[in-house]
Amino acid sequence: MDNAGSTIIDPELAERAESNDLHTLGVEEEYLLVDAVEPRAVEAVEEVFDHLPAEMRDSVQHEFMRSQIEVASPPQLELGALAKALRELRAGVADAAEAAGARLLAIGTGPAAGGRIRVVDNPRYHRMQERFGDLSPGAGMCGTHVHVSIPDDETGVQVLNHLRPWLPIFQAATVNSPLFEGRETGYASWRFMLWERWPTVGPAPYLRSFQDYETMIADLEASGAMLDEGMLYWYARLSARYPTVEIRMGDVMPTADDAVLLAALARALVATLVNEVRAGVPAPDVPHPLLMAAHWRAAHDGLEGLNIDMATREPRSAWKLMRQLFDYVRPELERHGDLEMATTLLGKLRAHGTGAARQKAILAQGGSVADVVDRFARLTRGESPEK
Repeated sequence: MDNAGSTIIDPELAERAESNDLHTLGVEEEYLLVDAVEPRAVEAVEEVFDHLPAEMRDSVQHEFMRSQIEVASPPQLELGALAKALRELRAGVADAAEAAGARLLAIGTGPAAGGRIRVVDNPRYHRMQERFGDLSPGAGMCGTHVHVSIPDDETGVQVLNHLRPWLPIFQAATVNSPLFEGRETGYASWRFMLWERWPTVGPAPYLRSFQDYETMIADLEASGAMLDEGMLYWYARLSARYPTVEIRMGDVMPTADDAVLLAALARALVATLVNEVRAGVPAPDVPHPLLMAAHWRAAHDGLEGLNIDMATREPRSAWKLMRQLFDYVRPELERHGDLEMATTLLGKLRAHGTGAARQKAILAQGGSVADVVDRFARLTRGESPEK
């Protein structure tokens, strides 16, 4: 839960991005560690770290629970380089997990029942547990965070305002936790429903300025609702460590391809919105209750059902809304050189469905929770699930 990492952008890359008015991007992914034979989560993170290659350690961090581990890609300008980095990180951490007698799983939360998992032995995490109690039951909650560079904080705050109506469809694309502790939950993302219990989780409010943003953080810390800025769990926020907007409400996605598609769309959307901010286009006035309804619908249905068209305030096919998003950001996909890859990856997502849809399909075909875990362990490390 936002334990500080050490990923730093290369100065030459940053200069190249700035001189061409392009946006860098990076991805953080949280994974679950499960037993090598059974589908239950295991407290194996320290053993996994012991088996990590030295060159990978700066890109891997602890997460809140001892059955979780997090990776952070180096910031990139080319989408292909991001894809390569994520695949290498997934494969490397999966190898270390297997050497430690565990498996790496890109899944939103623990699908199988198991024993109680402890938090990582970290002073900050212990303070969080003492302050907030048992808000992370089970094995932990695993998400995807996409960082997109911004020119300055004032622009970043205005981008947050413009992002609000688009984020439910991003969330719908990431759903990957329909199972929890051995049972189907009726939701495509049960992780999201668990996550909602933390006091600072939700859509970012409409903010007038960066000063307004900083005042809100100070007020929330003073209220006791968060220990520090790292606990600002809005669905999009300004990073406390990097000059980026961070989109962060989604489940971790089953494959690196899925994560790369999300990152490409996030960058193109942020770039599109930066242009709107520069042109003085006002942010849409979207009521908070409607945003919450749309995020709930995303967690319930994913892309396979309905969501709310924020322009008409009517339910529509979530896939049609995803296509609408893609068309809206197409010029920036093309300008950043991402259009061909993003088009291919969107077609793949359409063909195989979200992580939640894939898990449900395994069960519908007579598979078990153990079969889901076996299949998704292979997807996580980049293997064909049929191997």
